[in-house]
Amino acid sequence: MIEKPDLTALVGSRICHDLISPIGAIGNGIELLMMDGSTRGPEIALISESVANANARIRFFRISFGAASADQRIGRGEIAAVLSDLTRGGRLVIDWQSPPDLPRPEVKLAFLLIQCLETAMPFGGRITVVQDASGWALTGQATRTKVDTDLWGMLSDRKATPAITAAQVHFALVPVALRHHQRPLTLATAETEIRLSF
Repeated sequence: MIEKPDLTALVGSRICHDLISPIGAIGNGIELLMMDGSTRGPEIALISESVANANARIRFFRISFGAASADQRIGRGEIAAVLSDLTRGGRLVIDWQSPPDLPRPEVKLAFLLIQCLETAMPFGGRITVVQDASGWALTGQATRTKVDTDLWGMLSDRKATPAITAAQVHFALVPVALRHHQRPLTLATAETEIRLSF
């Protein structure tokens, strides 16, 4: 039986693929202007920073929302580069601990869960991701977390169907990914810490 294509993931891949090249070209253009020396100032610095942030987000979204077949792999070095660029200058730190080579579908699920933790940590904090022989464990630590019980309920209760916005779509995609992997999610929340494992 042929498995139906994941149209949502294919759309995500297409959008990220089509945007990454022009954003990269803008970044290259800014670098050339800065090398020329005739154009400097806070405006160019702001544009350069914005292009770098957009590039990092698109690379992160490409893994989170893009297509990922069962045989695809991704290296720890690429993951570390994406996460480092994503969090540069921000209030969030992500500590990724894993073997050097990983199945891309599992990394996709971990990235979706990172976004769930990020949503619950609006004031920043630290996310630790560990993958070892026992599976995946993600821990979000912050001075204060903001947990929407309806949204987080979606992750463990298949019958839960709260209204979600575009900014919360990762919560709806996590249960789909968990079913695909046939894995349960363990969740524990506290005032300053959220623990997830699968």
